[in-house]
Amino acid sequence: MIKTMETDLFARMRDDMGPLGKYSDVAEGYFIFPRLEGPLSNRMKFQGREVINWSINDYLGLGRQQEVITEDHNSAEEFGMAYPMGSRMMSGDTKWHEQLENELSEFVDKESTLLLNFGYQGIMSAIDALLTRRDVVVYDANCHACIVDGVRLHSGKRFAFKHNDMESLEKYLGFASKIVKESGGGILVISEGVFGMQGDQGKLKEIIDLKAKYDFRFLVDDAHGFGTLGETGSGAGSFQNVQDEIDLYFSTFAKSMGSLGAFISGDKAIIKYLKYNIRSQIFAKSLPYVVVKGALKRLDMIRRDRTLINKLWANVNKLQDGLKAAGFNLGNSNSCVTPVILNGSVEEAMNLVKDLRENHGIFCSIVVYPVIPKGMILLRLIPTAEHTTEDIEETIAAFTSVSSKLTAGGYV
Repeated sequence: MIKTMETDLFARMRDDMGPLGKYSDVAEGYFIFPRLEGPLSNRMKFQGREVINWSINDYLGLGRQQEVITEDHNSAEEFGMAYPMGSRMMSGDTKWHEQLENELSEFVDKESTLLLNFGYQGIMSAIDALLTRRDVVVYDANCHACIVDGVRLHSGKRFAFKHNDMESLEKYLGFASKIVKESGGGILVISEGVFGMQGDQGKLKEIIDLKAKYDFRFLVDDAHGFGTLGETGSGAGSFQNVQDEIDLYFSTFAKSMGSLGAFISGDKAIIKYLKYNIRSQIFAKSLPYVVVKGALKRLDMIRRDRTLINKLWANVNKLQDGLKAAGFNLGNSNSCVTPVILNGSVEEAMNLVKDLRENHGIFCSIVVYPVIPKGMILLRLIPTAEHTTEDIEETIAAFTSVSSKLTAGGYV
């Protein structure tokens, strides 16, 4: 009898920490899992130093608004974090959950809305609930990891079209149409309102125009557009004047709302179907009362006036215009997300970011290979309504200094 070789499950993990984990010994605590300390702000502490903070997604600064903090405090004092207990289907529903859903539906111009506990988990589970093995999903190749992971749950055919490339999308829609003609299924197309890494908006109108030729439903993840784009802040669909033609609109509270949780909106019958079929909601504890009441307050502040949105965009324009004038490449960003694209190795990128933090007091996110192509460095800045003209001017000066040093080979 031949005995097969067996490998301990954990042995592989000890030998191979994965694409990010392999850097843990040199990067953890500084480049990966850094600790920003102090209240949410445009300036926070990093390793004891004050830094201008460009790495949090609190676009409107709602996370530190006194009205919001007071509402969160009062709600926590009234009910704590436990209420309501149990899943929403069994014992965790409240009038506040329903009120928030109704107000969100009105705000994003959809018939109905379902609250979700988390953005990442929420859209994964929504994709899983929407699709059967007979269906085909076609999604933008630059979609966020939560969408990619949701698509991986799909047991049927899936295609990734080239980023914002309508010719590529149409090619895969042709393939998908032939498949569903035989399977009896349907087609789901997924894109984003704003792509969070490089800041360009999804070509929502161009995708919707293809409905005249192909039969599909359209899901948009607007995590970075909700609260920042459109006349009222209701998102990229509103900004592009196509909101009513988006079949399912998804966003999270973890960005412009400065909180946690998420929602998905669409036709009443489809949202009702999701309400009874999204497993991550059916079998999970209800979104806490504190979060729901806090979201109602945040939404009220966004709707009340455009002061915070106007402040945000004044800072976005000042930062992006200043960086472009200084000769920096911001790619195709047409949102608040501000990517600064440089050329260099991973080693140079790490040394450059260390210089920014240690000597210039600038804290921003760094993106390198394998997330982006080799030889490219992407420094990602997220301007907020809380940033000041001084923050922006100091940052542009710092970027000019480190860019010159990079070009001269100073970070090798």
